[in-house]
Amino acid sequence: MTTLFIADLHLSAERTDITDCFLHFMQQEARNIDALYVLGDLFEMWIGDDDDSPFLQQIKHAFKQLTDSGVPCYFIYGNRDFLIGSRFCQETGMTLLPEHTVIDLYGTPTLILHGDTLCIEDEDYLRYRKRVHNRFIQWLFFCLPLTYRQKVGDKIRSGSSKNNKEKTTSIMDVTPNEVVRLMAEQNVVDMIHGHTHRPDVHHVDVNGKAATRTVLGDWYHHGSVLVCTPDGCKLETRDFSKKNQ
Repeated sequence: MTTLFIADLHLSAERTDITDCFLHFMQQEARNIDALYVLGDLFEMWIGDDDDSPFLQQIKHAFKQLTDSGVPCYFIYGNRDFLIGSRFCQETGMTLLPEHTVIDLYGTPTLILHGDTLCIEDEDYLRYRKRVHNRFIQWLFFCLPLTYRQKVGDKIRSGSSKNNKEKTTSIMDVTPNEVVRLMAEQNVVDMIHGHTHRPDVHHVDVNGKAATRTVLGDWYHHGSVLVCTPDGCKLETRDFSKKNQ
C-alpha cells in the first residue's frame, strides 16, 4: 500500500531531463499504487487546455495510461498552472481538487495544498494572485489567440523570475502563523505542500497538539517524491541520469 505525492516539476519542452525522469516515474514507480497526488506547478506555464503541442500530448498520455490502469490521480493547481481546466482533466483522467483539501491518508486526516497561499508576507504576489484568479480576467485571457497567450505567459514567467531574485528568503517562505491558523481551521495535525522548493519535514505546535508539515521538493536538479505507506511517509529523490533505477 503506497501513495505518492509530487509537486513543482515545472515541466517544459526545454527541460528534457525532467521530462524523461517524470515519464520513467509514471511508467514504472507510479504503477500499482493506491493514488498519485500532484500538488501544483506540474508545468512551467499553462496557457490553456487548447494547447495541443506534441510535448503536452506526451504528458497527458502518460497520465491517461496511468488512470486507465486503475491508479487514481489527483491534482491541485499551483501558481504556474492554475488555468488547467476540465478538458485537461477529461483527457488525462485526473481529478481536480480544491486548493485546500483534507484527505484520509491511511487513517490520518491530512491537509494537502500547493502552498502559495501560506506565503502571506509576499503581498505583491498575493495581489497578483487575486488578479489572475479573477474569472473575468481569465475569460479575457482565453479570448486571445494561443500564440499571443504564449508570449504573455513567457513575459509573466520572466518577470516572476526577476522579482523573486529581489525578494528576501523569509518573504518567499511560508508564514508560520498562517500554517498554524490553517491547520487549526481544518482540524488536522498533518500538512503536505510544495511551492517553496525547500523539501523538509517541520514539527509544528497547533494549539498544543504536535503537528507535522511536510514540504515537497522541486524537480530542477533531481526528482522529488514523498512516499507514504501505512507505516509513515518519507521524502525521496530520483536521480536524472539514473532515472528511478
